[in-house]
Amino acid sequence: MQAIQPCIRRIPSIMARPIQVFTCSLDMNKVMKPIMTVFPRLTIHTTNSSNKNSPFPEPQNWPEYNKKIFPPQTSEEEPRPAYVCHVKTNVKYSPKKMWYIACLVRGMSVDEAIKQLSFVPRKGAVIAKETILEAQHLAVKEHNVEFKSNLWVAESFVGKGYVVRGYRRHARKRMGIIDYKYIHYFVRLEEGPPPKQYYWRLDESGPGMLQRWVDMMRSRSIVSSL
Repeated sequence: MQAIQPCIRRIPSIMARPIQVFTCSLDMNKVMKPIMTVFPRLTIHTTNSSNKNSPFPEPQNWPEYNKKIFPPQTSEEEPRPAYVCHVKTNVKYSPKKMWYIACLVRGMSVDEAIKQLSFVPRKGAVIAKETILEAQHLAVKEHNVEFKSNLWVAESFVGKGYVVRGYRRHARKRMGIIDYKYIHYFVRLEEGPPPKQYYWRLDESGPGMLQRWVDMMRSRSIVSSL
């Protein structure tokens, strides 16, 4: 292996040299001159620049939230809960199907979300469950979360990834277009107990509806009056 490495290092420099094309002549005493110079394209990637032009790009902004540093808090301020952001990239699945799974676990505790996803017979449930478990392990290992069960799903959504266009053969020499879709599943876990009401909604209980009616009656005014 040590003998091969110097050869590999020399390959890009050798291939980057221009190639000169000469004309054929029967006169041996005549000096041959090149008619054109060809610069070959380097096809061996020796750096990570090929990852930037990959057909399957990965989101870079979401994991950067884990590196954010907040200023220290005073004793009078409410303690800021710890959080961790995680993403599973380039999964071959439909974003429309994954949307239902992502909405299911929002506002749940980690244990409850894993329990519910275990009984959903869908591929998206397996994807979401693996992502939440990875984020839970990341929170305990790198973000100093004391209890791994003291986490809840603060954000859960899906993003559209790369779409591969394919063709399917039909009868009478016809072709049908088929799309192979990839997704990115994003999740953010936050330390603490989950909220009692994640989605905002009106209070449909008796006292709540009565209070809204009283407020509406008291806010009435006479038009064109003093």
